[in-house]
Amino acid sequence: MEGLKTSSHRTVLLTGAAKRLGKAIALHFAKAGWNVVLHYGNSKQDAIDTLEQIKALGVRAIAIQANLAQPDAIKTLFQASVDEFGRVDCLINSASVFEYDRPSQKAHMVTQSGLVRNIQVNLAAPVLLAQEMFHHLQKQLARNDGLVPVTIQLLDQKLINLNPDYFSYTLSKSALLTATEMMALDFAPTLRSVGLAPGITLPSGKQTEVEFLQAHQMTPMGYSSSTDDIAQAALFIANAKAITGTTIYVDGGQHLIPSRRDVMFNTQ
Repeated sequence: MEGLKTSSHRTVLLTGAAKRLGKAIALHFAKAGWNVVLHYGNSKQDAIDTLEQIKALGVRAIAIQANLAQPDAIKTLFQASVDEFGRVDCLINSASVFEYDRPSQKAHMVTQSGLVRNIQVNLAAPVLLAQEMFHHLQKQLARNDGLVPVTIQLLDQKLINLNPDYFSYTLSKSALLTATEMMALDFAPTLRSVGLAPGITLPSGKQTEVEFLQAHQMTPMGYSSSTDDIAQAALFIANAKAITGTTIYVDGGQHLIPSRRDVMFNTQ
């Protein structure tokens, strides 16, 4: 295809890439010349708009809808990516369930259905996709350009700075952190496994812009992470063949400051 950049033989699959942080990462990889598989759940129009922006950068891209709570859909998503591009060199799990619950609060108590929903999307789907990628790569010829394929799990700075807010979300992400390290051991040397933990990056839930800006500044550096910061870190990890089995915290040092509440509530 005319206008392809030097990295056009590399393909990234991103879950939850239609908008917000996933979209920013997808565009950053596209600007670096990577082919992009853009997964989305229910945000069809956002996915279409993002796909058009990616293609305008001169790389190949497709958008695939999949319900990550369904194992068959996960297999179909990965196979469709391989059918289109031949292989996947970087898998970034950005899709996430993020719903408020906390065992001590009767209005927001933890439920079995909520726990299952978080585990399905935040833990099971990333692990199952990584597993699909590993077994596919085993059948492929080794790369000759120095790139070692990688799975990148979007985690959270609060895993180092625990508090009980967003209990089910935090529990599922904590399990994914452990899975990231275990997969690094299990998949080496074929596939790397790395965690990427943002700080507060975008407004969430009912948070106002003013509240977000206040919380965003509550770090040792006076600012937390931007979408560009996270996207740049993801691309660095994708190209850094010696990084595996660890998590990179991109949060302005937010994880160094203890907090009894989730950072989005710390606006006083």
